Amino acid sequence: MTATTEGVVAAPRPAYSWLLIWAVALAAVLGLFLMQDRLLWAVEYPAHLVIPFADWIGATMTWLKVNLSWLTRSIAAVLGIPLNFALNLLAKGFKIGTGPEAFMLPRLSWVGVCAAAFLAGRAFGGTRLGLLCGGLFLYIALFGKWTSAMLTLGLIAIAVPFCILTGLLVGIWAWRRPGVEKYVVLPTLDLMQTIPTFAYLIPMLLLFGNSPVSAMIATAIFATPPMVRATMLGLSRVPPEISEFGDMVGCTVRQKLWRILLPSSRPTLMVGVNQVIMLALNMVIIASMIGAGGLGYDVLLALRALKVGEAMEAGLAIVALAIVLDRLSQAAARRQSEYHGELTGGQAFWVRYPNLTLAIVLLVATTLLSLVIPFFADVPKAITFTTAPTWRAAINWVTVNFFDVIEAFRVFLILYVLNPVRAFFEGFPWLGAVLLIGLAGLQLGGLRLAALVAALTAFCAVTGLWEKTMATVYLTGISVVIACLIGIPIGLAASRSDRFEKIVTPVIDTLQVLPSFCFIIPVVMLFRVGDVTAMIATVAFAVVPAIRYTNHGLRQVQPSLIEAAVVSGCTKRQTFWRVQLPMALPEIMLGINQTILMALAMIIICAMVGTRDLGQEVFIALSKADAGRGIVAGLAIAFIGIIADRLFGAWTARARARLG
Repeated sequence: MTATTEGVVAAPRPAYSWLLIWAVALAAVLGLFLMQDRLLWAVEYPAHLVIPFADWIGATMTWLKVNLSWLTRSIAAVLGIPLNFALNLLAKGFKIGTGPEAFMLPRLSWVGVCAAAFLAGRAFGGTRLGLLCGGLFLYIALFGKWTSAMLTLGLIAIAVPFCILTGLLVGIWAWRRPGVEKYVVLPTLDLMQTIPTFAYLIPMLLLFGNSPVSAMIATAIFATPPMVRATMLGLSRVPPEISEFGDMVGCTVRQKLWRILLPSSRPTLMVGVNQVIMLALNMVIIASMIGAGGLGYDVLLALRALKVGEAMEAGLAIVALAIVLDRLSQAAARRQSEYHGELTGGQAFWVRYPNLTLAIVLLVATTLLSLVIPFFADVPKAITFTTAPTWRAAINWVTVNFFDVIEAFRVFLILYVLNPVRAFFEGFPWLGAVLLIGLAGLQLGGLRLAALVAALTAFCAVTGLWEKTMATVYLTGISVVIACLIGIPIGLAASRSDRFEKIVTPVIDTLQVLPSFCFIIPVVMLFRVGDVTAMIATVAFAVVPAIRYTNHGLRQVQPSLIEAAVVSGCTKRQTFWRVQLPMALPEIMLGINQTILMALAMIIICAMVGTRDLGQEVFIALSKADAGRGIVAGLAIAFIGIIADRLFGAWTARARARLG
């Protein structure tokens, strides 16, 4: 008996039966190829049958803009109060009064903020973490990116708590009501995490205007799902005996939730907080297109002007900020709550929280000093420096000395890899794709999964986006294959060598926090715009899950199984191929699934460097403020990701069931 992904137990078809079904299906698709002159409607979706979803959505957005602008502008005004306070506190200062008598209160001193970052790191993770956090903030200051970094930090400081609170409440609601979780929350989260980030910008721009508030709302929508999932997962993993203990001591439902279940889920919840911070930082560059400003805007301006040095400096400043927030949130997740009975009976605040007290004193003192000493107000230009000329010189040197090799490699990829694969995918019959994907869903998960993936595939055709959809699938597919061919062997090597893992881990950690635009900049300078650039940047961006999940899966194999294989006389090779790899295969497949989703996210951004796919549709829609066109293209991209996620998820579930 085999369990399907829907929880229904059904008798599996014999292997030869599925082979026969697939042979017939492939023969039917081949027949469509050979008879496409007579069955053109099955190869190219008829233009007169295209369903105008884009027009309907565009009309709806126009109606909302006309009739509900008072509501959206009111929301923007309310959200703008804390956001403007954070931006003024960190980056702009406070203007009191009007006219010539206006008085400016300074922003927090950069010296005090660097010191506070050091104290925060020391409080959570010791002196080493404190030096890392303080040093990275000092790095941002010395490279002349302080104001931009503080604008970005102000946006993050308001968006992240909003995401955490919203995600926590929605996660609790979904955990309490399984029907809501299955039919409302999970599908919504899938769409939120697979719709490209640029597609969020169009409705935000129409409804809330071009402002930092719009950028904050778009960031919150993009970054909230991990907190929802972490909340549901954490609450579902609380041991039953802990919940029963709450009932035994007479807790109400609310008391048991907030005083027992959520504290017990704290490690998982902190992982969600960490992911929220990382996703919010990944959004800052894209959100700069609708008024976010900050480091993202610096990267965007430099990229448009092809100033690789300036773009890399701004990108590395984002990396520095991401590392600080990532390390602090991870340290907070690892730190156990400490209860000291002797500190609860009237101890002074500064005794209980010495680092926080010292940070507040330093922030106030240095900010007051900035009123009379310019050094504390702004980073003196005399101590700042830039590496932009070095980056430009390095790129120019590589281009001049290796131009022939780079050009030969680029042309080879275009002529013998990319163009043939693209021609195959773009000429693939839409009806044949619906048939084959539906058949895969039927084999892996039953009728419900088959109907879902077939309907999502058909959506891409009936909206008139089939050719661009297949262009997206082709470039994503090639990038994923190459990323897996690179990442899985590296993950395998890391799992078998602790020394190699220590080398690989900081590299993939850096790749994970590096903004997506930073992958494009140097590749554009070397390979110019086009599909080759998009493929290389996507591989670099998406290779991390393949490495991480392969390493994790192989290291999680129970030692008792390996010992049993050794006792049975297996060689190291036999133990790996017959025990470790089969047991780690579900995790490896999950890594491939995540690689696909990350590749899709990057492919859309790569539309900025000349790819002709669904990402281009989203960019055109953004430039024209065409909400319908952008949302439909975004949904098509999201559906590609959902199809891959559901099929790989069903395959992984079957693999886990076979392995017990």
